[in-house]
Amino acid sequence: MHGDRLLLGPGPSAPYPEAVEALSRPVLGHLDPEYLGVVHEIGDRLREVFRTSNQLTLPVSGTGSAGMEACLASLLEPGETVIVGVNGYFGERICEVAHRGGARVVRVEAPWGSALDPADVLAAQRAHPQAALVAVVAAETSTGVRNDIAPLGPELAKTDTLLLVDAVTALGGTRLEIDEWQIDACYSASQKCLGAPPGLAPVTLGPRAVAKMRARTTPIHSFYLDLGLLNEYFLATPPRYHHTASSTLAYSLHAGLGRLLEEGVEAVWERHARVGALLQSALPELGFTVVAPDGARLPQLTTAVLPDDLDDGQARTRLLAEYGIEVGGGLGAFAGRAWRIGLMGHAATERSVVTLLGAVRELLKA
Repeated sequence: MHGDRLLLGPGPSAPYPEAVEALSRPVLGHLDPEYLGVVHEIGDRLREVFRTSNQLTLPVSGTGSAGMEACLASLLEPGETVIVGVNGYFGERICEVAHRGGARVVRVEAPWGSALDPADVLAAQRAHPQAALVAVVAAETSTGVRNDIAPLGPELAKTDTLLLVDAVTALGGTRLEIDEWQIDACYSASQKCLGAPPGLAPVTLGPRAVAKMRARTTPIHSFYLDLGLLNEYFLATPPRYHHTASSTLAYSLHAGLGRLLEEGVEAVWERHARVGALLQSALPELGFTVVAPDGARLPQLTTAVLPDDLDDGQARTRLLAEYGIEVGGGLGAFAGRAWRIGLMGHAATERSVVTLLGAVRELLKA
């Protein structure tokens, strides 16, 4: 068993040392005042990273998909319309989750590897003004594409349609401004750019989203992921028991966020940008083709088509077995022909890039 993996896939990324150390703290009960105090502090730290003053900001128990389900279940009623930007695997997942919840899904599509045009998304809302939600992935983890979210919020704020943003790979890695961009609801995950282990999904709801949730005429179909009940558990006085949440994961996320904020949110964005550019400028020299076009590339997640003489399965197996480096395989049309390389959180360093490139050069020689 390889004890020292270099995790350079699409997630999880290597946690910050402080987040790993925090996992050894004593387990607390899920209504222990000390635990609830940590959750309050996590909320404060998440507000800084999300760049918001939203009161309802909390860690949902589960991975990023739990954040997705919590937001869609809490904000959509059966039969309501949701407009979804689809230009990769995770846009598709939003459609699937919304459909299973009984919503009517309107798709706004761009090819995998291309960014969504904000004008197309806004045009769809004008065509469906009754839509309850517009949902867009900020950082499409399947392709390494950054979608331009900023123009959507101010326009949707003039309507009754809320803006929901998937920031699973975006939060802590690239610029995201909840309040300035007028994003109504957003969810993320602990294990990517926040530098903690998997298991918690940060969520924030703005005033319009909270009002929509409170005005619903049907109960939220998920009890476990009901953001209203979670709000009463974590943030009400006195707290109302909801489920057995993990103090262990909470301590770890608290520590990871502390490390991020110590460095500074904007400094962390700049580090991801610098390290991602280093990788993306070197890959073509080794015969790789970066999928996302210039101007719409995520620095923290690069999808690159392999050189013709590199076999995906064989190369990734050797990379893991001989060098202890994990990268992700392609999804959808890129399965078997592209890698997804993550430089996120604690792994967003020049050392990660140099180590990976050195190993790939050895594989190409062979």
